[in-house]
Amino acid sequence: MTDAQERRVVGLVAGSHFVNHAYIVMLAPLVTVLAARFDVSIAAIGLAIGVQNAVVLALQLPFGYLSDAHSRTLVLAISLVCGTLGAALTAVSPSYWWLLGAQIVLGVGVAGHHPAHYPLLAAVSTAENRGRAYSAHAFGGAVGLAAPFAVVAATTALGFSWRVAVGVTTAIGAAYAASCLYGFRAIDEEITRPGLAARPDERPTLRSVPGRVQSLLRTLAASRGILALTVLAFLTSASAWAIRTYTPSLLAAGYGLPEGTASALTAAMLAVGAGLILVGGALTDRIGTGPVVIGGYALLTVVAALLATLALPPLALGVVLLFSGSISLSRPARSSLADALSARADLGKNFALVTIGISLGGAVAPPLFGYLLDAVGLARSFALVAALGGVSLALGWRIVRDAGRAAAGPAPVTSDD
Repeated sequence: MTDAQERRVVGLVAGSHFVNHAYIVMLAPLVTVLAARFDVSIAAIGLAIGVQNAVVLALQLPFGYLSDAHSRTLVLAISLVCGTLGAALTAVSPSYWWLLGAQIVLGVGVAGHHPAHYPLLAAVSTAENRGRAYSAHAFGGAVGLAAPFAVVAATTALGFSWRVAVGVTTAIGAAYAASCLYGFRAIDEEITRPGLAARPDERPTLRSVPGRVQSLLRTLAASRGILALTVLAFLTSASAWAIRTYTPSLLAAGYGLPEGTASALTAAMLAVGAGLILVGGALTDRIGTGPVVIGGYALLTVVAALLATLALPPLALGVVLLFSGSISLSRPARSSLADALSARADLGKNFALVTIGISLGGAVAPPLFGYLLDAVGLARSFALVAALGGVSLALGWRIVRDAGRAAAGPAPVTSDD
C-alpha cells in the first residue's frame, strides 16, 4: 500500500461520511414544512426519521458481517446507491406514506456506511496516523450534518420549495457516489475485499454465527465499562437527534426567527460542532479524557437549560452555536474511553456495541421529541434535553472515575475468544 492510496481512501471515506450524514438529517430542517404539506403532526415526521434510524440499527451487524466476509466496497456501494435512491424518493414524495417508505430505503443506505468506513480506515492507517484518519472521517460527517440546513436556508431565501432543497442534496450525493466508487477501483483488493482473500477455513460462515454471537455476549457481559459507554452513547445520541431535528422549530416557533434564518443558524451550529470535534481530539490528547467528557456534557446541560427558557435576548441567541458543539467536543474523548476499556481482541466488537447505542438513540429521539413538542411544547421538550445532559454528565463522570481506578489497579482480565 502506498501513501497515495492511504490518502485516497481516507479522502473518499470522509466524503462518503459527509454524504451519508447529509442524508441522515435531510428531513430535520423541514419538519414543520413537511407536517403542513402532508397534513400530519410533527410527531409523524419524527416517526419517519425514527424509522430510518431503526433500519440503520437493524442492519448494522448484517452489513458488518458482509463487509468482513466479502467486500467492504460492496457494502460502500450499497450504502451510497440505496441512500441516493431513498433521497430521490423523498424529493418526489406525493404522500406521507410514500415519505415513510422513502425513509426505509434511505435507512438501508445509511446503515452500510459505518461497517464499510471503519474497516477501510483501519486497513490503510497505522498507529502513528490512525487518530488523524478518524478525525478526517468524523469531520466529514459533522460537516455533512450541517449541509442540509445550509441548503434549506439558501433555497428558502431564493423562494424554492422543499423538494428543490432535497433534490439539491440528492444531486450532490449522486455525483459523489459515482466519483467515489470509481475512485475505489484503483485501491488494492487486500484493502477493499479482504474476506475474499482469506482461506476457506478462516472465513466466517453461517454455521459459525451462533458461536460468534455467544462469544460476543460473554465479552460484553464481562465489560461493565463498555455497557455503561453504550448507555452514554444512547443518551447523547438522543440529545443530538433532538437538537439536530428540532432546533429550527425552537428558533422559529419559540424565538420568532424566520424559518430561513432558523435553518441558517442551525447550519452554523453544526458547522461549529464540526470544528469542535477537532478541538476535542486535541484536548483529549493534551489533558485527558476526563475533563473533556465532563466539560462537554456540562456545557450541553447549561446551554439546553438556557434555550429551554425561551427567554434569551436576541444577542444571546449566539449560545445556540454551542448546542450541538457541546456533544461534538466530547466525542473523541468518548471514543478514547472505549479504546481504553477494551482489550485489543475486543475492540471491534466493543465499538460495534457503542454504535448500536448511537443508532438506538437516533431511532427513539425523533418520534419521542416530536410527540413531546405537540403534547407539552417547546420549553418542556428542550428541558428534557437539559435533563439528558445532566444524566450524561453523571454517567460520564462515573465511567471516567472507574476507568481511572482500573488503570491504577491490576490489569483487567480479557476475553478468551
